[in-house]
Amino acid sequence: MAEISGRCLCGQVRYATTTSPLWTALCHCESCRRACSAPVVAWMGFAPADVQWHGTRKFYQSSKIGTRGFCPECGSQMSFESTRWPGEIHLYAVSMDDPECYVPQLQCHHDERLGWLHLADDLPTFPASAEPG
Repeated sequence: MAEISGRCLCGQVRYATTTSPLWTALCHCESCRRACSAPVVAWMGFAPADVQWHGTRKFYQSSKIGTRGFCPECGSQMSFESTRWPGEIHLYAVSMDDPECYVPQLQCHHDERLGWLHLADDLPTFPASAEPG
């Protein structure tokens, strides 16, 4: 994959990587939905060392296991890190400069999906989180 880059709404926080995602997923969990005010959240996972950041993120511990990074100026969510997946950083796919090149591989926390959201796809689904590895 070519370089992946992205930014927050105001452009103060940017990221770039030249590696392909370890995985991609659409998440239906309540925590992600509330953090983004969205019915589903598109994620991609990377090794933290593979992502270069420009600008300063602020961090919010959104659960006992998770920390979300965001732009302190516009509030855009930018990243998620969790003790559940050590050695990974999860980036919001729709923050990509070219989100059309994103291809989800699966849906996770499918048991928490909103009843009115109907996605027409043939991706595998998991009742909760897709386990790493």
